[in-house]
Amino acid sequence: MNKIRFYTALICARFVYAAIRLLNKSSGTSFVGMVTLKVCPSFLKYCRNYISNEAVTVTGTNGKSTTSGLISHIFEESKFTLVNNVKGANMLTGVANAFALKVLPFKKYDYAVIESDEAYLTKLYDDFNSDILVVTNLFRDQLDRYGELSTTASFIQNAIDKNKELKLILNADDPLVTNFGKGREAVYYGFEEVEICSNVHSASSNAPTEVFSCLCGEELKYNKQFFAQEGHYCCEHCGYKRPEPDYKGYVKIYSDYSEMKIVAPNGHNYEFRVNLVGLYNAYNALASICCGLEAGISYDVIKSAVFSYKSIFGRAERKIIDGHDTLIQLIKNPTGASEVLKTVDLNSNIVIAINDNYADGRDISWLWDSDFEQLKNAKKLVITSGIRAKDMALRLKYAGLSQERIIVEEDVKKAIELATKSEDKDEKVTILPSYTALLKISKMKF
Repeated sequence: MNKIRFYTALICARFVYAAIRLLNKSSGTSFVGMVTLKVCPSFLKYCRNYISNEAVTVTGTNGKSTTSGLISHIFEESKFTLVNNVKGANMLTGVANAFALKVLPFKKYDYAVIESDEAYLTKLYDDFNSDILVVTNLFRDQLDRYGELSTTASFIQNAIDKNKELKLILNADDPLVTNFGKGREAVYYGFEEVEICSNVHSASSNAPTEVFSCLCGEELKYNKQFFAQEGHYCCEHCGYKRPEPDYKGYVKIYSDYSEMKIVAPNGHNYEFRVNLVGLYNAYNALASICCGLEAGISYDVIKSAVFSYKSIFGRAERKIIDGHDTLIQLIKNPTGASEVLKTVDLNSNIVIAINDNYADGRDISWLWDSDFEQLKNAKKLVITSGIRAKDMALRLKYAGLSQERIIVEEDVKKAIELATKSEDKDEKVTILPSYTALLKISKMKF
């Protein structure tokens, strides 16, 4: 009976998706999954049988979409077949959506690469066992949804505890992430050296730095701190310290790319060029490369895949809008926004579009913890937009921008048109949207 429901769900998914596309009502990244799970609540349990090799899940506060996209691209460059939720819909309905539109009754796939929301990882593992879990980082994010960091960490830990055979790939530079490796099979990645080689990007941040404590309660000490809690740490009280990474990274950050050297457990040195901006994306690339090498994929294939990877919408995505080179970067929490703000070209026209819908988080206090002071020397237009355009304009005033230089335009499309109206096509544009503003922008035609 359940098998019949599974096949019925697959058929329904195709019809629902066709209707959505015909009516142009949505991007179809979650609604199909919602219908599929209504028809067959155990849908994902059946989907696991369609994966021949390994299922990889990726979670963490920031970098999930880019990391899972890079891992997927590495597998695809290796000529493997896979199922992934590449569009970034990472709750159960989004995962079900990806499988419902890809799975064929008599075809198997080599891999699955699934991005999962931290709070939904436990529910995902109820129905879909993973072989590998990559954890990127843990930062304060959407307090109204996740609560404090300890709550988010408990979500992930509960999921790990459900899957005893799970192999963990963990960020050694994040003391909150390394805790997941205690008593488990874990592979660690981290940076030994970080060098900022860009005149555009700032190496420092004015954002408040949280104090992170060891499990024993004592404050962690750092001899290298790259950003937020990421770095080389130890506890002088109990001796807890950053684990020695299995994959050691050395990176030079340039204005719009990075050069990275990785020393693998076999002692081999591997070199990569990452065509994504910022240190945060270098971390995403390091995690992805580590996963690819652990899966046995050759260095040459991984190197080519990392070089050729194009980011998904809104994650350091480059577009041409009305002839202008435009960079779109999602911002959604203090640490992530502060790192993005370090990379903003201050000679570009800047649009900041902030909403406070449920998917963004109703609480916008994170704007005051983010380092918008990085924009005080912006040379051209700074346009605030979205539901919270006025709040964003106020934040920029306190960041040091004069009110005369701040334009408030609540309509996001009009704000972008204003930023791109110049006849000088060499004039660049930077768009910094929150999540639902990004979704709106993705549907716009310019």
